[in-house]
Order: sequence, then structure tokens, then C-alpha cells
Amino acid sequence: MDDGKGRPVKQSKKTNPHRGSDFDDFLREEGIYEEVNAMAAKEILALQVEKALKAKNLSKTKLAARMKTSRAAVDRLLNPKNPSINLKTMGRAASALGKRITIELVEA
Repeated sequence: MDDGKGRPVKQSKKTNPHRGSDFDDFLREEGIYEEVNAMAAKEILALQVEKALKAKNLSKTKLAARMKTSRAAVDRLLNPKNPSINLKTMGRAASALGKRITIELVEA
């Protein structure tokens, strides 16, 4: 194969099967799309709660008291890698910070 001017063109040995697709397509092919999106949402919420804590100059202990829960529960809530937090707990944290959670269903 040449470049049209008689010069040889190097061809790559392997072609990327994901070239032209997006990252969501890759995650779906791997069977982990839902899991990755759920973890990303949890991480975002944890970071938002942490940011609100700092903005309100509240300690984790004070947040726990407002939520009527333990400091350990707040630590689990703020741990972005802990996927086991439910919406009820997240809602209590939001309320304790003077916030609310909004969730929407969108087309995939």
C-alpha cells in the first residue's frame, strides 16, 4: 500500500476494535456499564456532601448528630468507594445539610 505518491505507508499490526466507539459502548461490551455508572453517581454524591460539609463548616460528628446516626455511618457515606449507601441515608444527609437530592430517569 502506498500514500498515493509512491511512498509505502506503514500499517499498524493491530487495529483497535473500539476505535470510533464511545466509552459507554466499551463499558456495555464489558458488561459493567451499570456498575460503573452507579459507582460514579455514588462518588459524585459523596464529594458533594463533603463539599457541603466544608461550606457549612460542619464536622462529620455534627453531621452524624443531625442525621441521628453514627460517625462511622457518615464515614461510610463519604467514602466514594463504598457502594452500599442507600437513597434513604443519602436523603437524610442532604436534609441535614439543608439540601435535597434530585434523581431523574433519562434515555440511555
